[in-house]
Amino acid sequence: MKRLGVVGILVLAFLGLADSAYLAEHEASGTPLLCNIQNFSGCNVVATSQYSHIFGIPLAEFGVLFYSIVFVLAALELVIFDRLLRRVLQMAALIGVAASLYFTLVQIFFIGAFCIYCLASALITVFILILASLIEPVGRNVRPTLPAA
Repeated sequence: MKRLGVVGILVLAFLGLADSAYLAEHEASGTPLLCNIQNFSGCNVVATSQYSHIFGIPLAEFGVLFYSIVFVLAALELVIFDRLLRRVLQMAALIGVAASLYFTLVQIFFIGAFCIYCLASALITVFILILASLIEPVGRNVRPTLPAA
């Protein structure tokens, strides 16, 4: 079951990487995003807003970095299967969820537009955190057994 969860994280990290790479490529080329799904037609508004960069670096590039790190951690977990590695994966996912929540709130309260790619990335990150929590429950305490006297 744990390995299946890690494979799920790998798949989700790949999807997040593809999503972020698409956004980063459009940012670099300056071409508008293809976005017109229901009420989520504000992708270009969000992508060109003053909130789309941190320290002059597009947020999409941070997304590429984040999903690459998660992908590598999950791939290592398949090979090594180490508790510390699972905890690092959980911490990375928790940071990703916190960042996604912040940027979603920025879309709602400051920009007033929604980007379907950004919301998809946030959802992917939440699923990564859920799977990371399932492969290594946070509350589990393993007590060492004492030798019989």
